Amino acid sequence: MNVRIAVDAMGGDFAPAEVVAGTLMAVRSLAIEVLLVGRPEALRAEPGVTSESRRITVVEAPEVVAMDEHPTDAVRGKPDSSMMVGLRLVKEGRADAFVTCGNTGAAMAGALLTLGRVRGIARPALATVVPNGQAGVGLLLDVGANADCRPLHLLQFAHMGSGYMARTFGIARPRVGLLSIGEEDSKGNALVLETNRLLRQSRLNFVGNVEGKDLTRDVADVVVTDGFTGNVVLKTAEGMADLLFNELRRVFELRPWNRIAGLLLMPELRKVKRRLDYAEYGGALLLGVEGVVVIGHGRSKARAVFNAIRAAGEAVRNGVLAVVREAASEAPARPGRDAEAEES
Repeated sequence: MNVRIAVDAMGGDFAPAEVVAGTLMAVRSLAIEVLLVGRPEALRAEPGVTSESRRITVVEAPEVVAMDEHPTDAVRGKPDSSMMVGLRLVKEGRADAFVTCGNTGAAMAGALLTLGRVRGIARPALATVVPNGQAGVGLLLDVGANADCRPLHLLQFAHMGSGYMARTFGIARPRVGLLSIGEEDSKGNALVLETNRLLRQSRLNFVGNVEGKDLTRDVADVVVTDGFTGNVVLKTAEGMADLLFNELRRVFELRPWNRIAGLLLMPELRKVKRRLDYAEYGGALLLGVEGVVVIGHGRSKARAVFNAIRAAGEAVRNGVLAVVREAASEAPARPGRDAEAEES
C-alpha cells in the first residue's frame, strides 16, 4: 500500500531545511509519496527536492503560520498557509495523512475546522507513544489538545487509546490507567474521581489509577489524563532525559579513566538515548478528527521529521481512523444538554 502524506514544509523551528531533510530520508526508505507543502522557491532551493521529484510533489502555499501565532488568527487569517493547504489535501482525498512540526494550537484548530471531529467524539486528543517497561511502549493521552477536560472526554480518550494500542501493537485487551496522585480510587481531584467511576463502569480493561512513577513501569498500556497535566508530564520527561545524558557526559569528561569507561559503555548508552529521545517517536497523533494528523515537536530536526512521517504512514496502514470511529460508537456521549452542547 503506497501512502501519500502531506508535509508542512514551513512548520517548525528549523523549517524548511530540516523538514526537507527528514522528508528525503522518508521517501528514500519508506513506501510513501510526499506532498511537500510550502513556498516553492524555498523548497526547490533545498538539495535533493528536485532529484526526488518522482516521490516528492511540491504544493504551493504562500503563507506561513508562525510558531507563536494565535491559533484562531492563524487559521482564520491565513487560509493559504502551508498548514491549512496541507489539511485541505487530506480533506479532498489527495493525501492520506498530514504531518506538521508547526504551531500545535493552530494545527489542532485547523484540523477541527477542515476535517471535523469523528462523530460521537466530543474532543480530539493528542496521543504520544512513551517508553514502557524494558522494551515495550505505552500510550499517553491527552498531551496538549485540551487543557480543561470533563470526565466524558477522558472516557473517550481511553476508548480511542485502547483501540489504537490493540490495532497497532496487537494487544488483545490493553490495560487502561488513569493518571492520579495515588493508586486508590479515592485519590485525585473531582475530574479524576468521576472519570475513575466511569472507567470502572466501562467495558475497558481498566486497571485503576496510576501515578507518574508508573508511566515507565509497564503498569498500563494506555494512560489517560487531561491535556494540561499530560503536556507537563511529557515535557518534564523530555527535560529529565536531557539532564540525565548531560550529567553522564559531564561525569565521563572528569577523569581519564571515566572517559575510558564512557567509551566502553557508549554502544549501550546510545541505545538508551534512542529509547528516551522524543525524535525516535516522531510526534503525537491527533485522535478524534476525521483524518490522520501527526503533530511533531516544534524543535524537530530531520530524524524527528522522518519518524513523524513514518508514524503517519503506519497510522494509515493500520486503519487508525477506523479504530477511532469504532471507539466513538463504544463510548457514546451521555444523554442530556451538556453532551448535546459538546457534540454541536
